[in-house]
Amino acid sequence: MMYLEGSILGFMDKLASSSPEPGGGAASALAAAVGAALVSMVANLTVGKEKYSGVQDRVRELLTSSEEVRGSLQALVQEDTEVYGVLSVAFKMPRETDEEKEKRRQAVQAALKEATWVPYRIAEQCLQVARLSEIAADIGNVNAVSDAGVAVLLAEAGAQCAALNVKINVNSIDDEIFTSEKWAGIQDILSRTGELREKVVGVTYDKLG
Repeated sequence: MMYLEGSILGFMDKLASSSPEPGGGAASALAAAVGAALVSMVANLTVGKEKYSGVQDRVRELLTSSEEVRGSLQALVQEDTEVYGVLSVAFKMPRETDEEKEKRRQAVQAALKEATWVPYRIAEQCLQVARLSEIAADIGNVNAVSDAGVAVLLAEAGAQCAALNVKINVNSIDDEIFTSEKWAGIQDILSRTGELREKVVGVTYDKLG
């Protein structure tokens, strides 16, 4: 099922159901995708405006970047649900004999790593949305500066949510090098996203007066 090809209400109903997917990972990607869309809106409200003639090239670059990130995050909504399916299949593998147990263990570990990579990539894209929000708040149409502020808040929320999904998976992964690297990377992303959120929200309130 391609979740984002249906209605928003349909996705929300599926999210609220007893089905384990889509879940928090897909929700985090969607939140950040909405943030990216808001950055695009700010850019679109700035393109072609005489008042902002001095930043037109930068605004067009901003729009291109925000749309690329939005596309990536929308794809990650779907990818997160699919990787959960792979993990579910691995958990259901037979484990009667020692050979079956080992095959199952390897399959589960591989699926857990992939299930970690998806929210990790979501978090990376959330950081990108936060960076783009900073540009939008700085050079975008001042009448839409509040939307840049909302965008960075959604980006940080998405990153925090993605971090939770990374954590629940690395807790079950045996490869300590992999888990330590991914968790350290997530902490760095959260730190930088938080700094951007503080800065962009501050700029937003300053411009709102």
